[in-house]
Amino acid sequence: MSSSRSGYHHGDLAHALEAAAMQLLAEKPAGEISLREVARAADVSHNAPYHHFSDRRGLLKVLAERSMADLVAAVRVAIEGASDPASAVIEGGAAYIRYAVEHPNGFDVIYDPTVCVPGEPSETMAPLITELEELLGAASVAAGLDGQTGLIGVWGLVNGLATLCAAGHFALDDALAASADALTRMLPR
Repeated sequence: MSSSRSGYHHGDLAHALEAAAMQLLAEKPAGEISLREVARAADVSHNAPYHHFSDRRGLLKVLAERSMADLVAAVRVAIEGASDPASAVIEGGAAYIRYAVEHPNGFDVIYDPTVCVPGEPSETMAPLITELEELLGAASVAAGLDGQTGLIGVWGLVNGLATLCAAGHFALDDALAASADALTRMLPR
């Protein structure tokens, strides 16, 4: 077990490091977070993170995986709480956009192709991607859209709006209204 600078022995180093890293991610982009900074934030020795993360890229992968799990949970809750299939698509898209705006650094690390290489997700990330695809895809199909084409249209639309909104190009209310309008127009009547 690693000890902190104060001599305290950490009972759950992995959890402490991940919690510290996620707190730092709430404050700054993943690319600006170092393993040494995570150690400082967790109040452990500067070598302690290497017991949990193989290197800085390992840290970034964990940040992406934790962020993706949070995004998937937000979309799932929104879809499951919707009153009808059309609302499920719209509310799922709104949750996606809100997550990007409320957690821009987490959203960015999820889609950083140097962290989650397209077509080569980590063992932890792969099922999360699949779950997000299944949530959006099932909602799209239930609302009357064609399977894969509907999924790509819905995901592409909300991801584009989420990215632009999180970057400050649109106000959240405007992005949500545009998403709802566009998704409603996509759905068969």
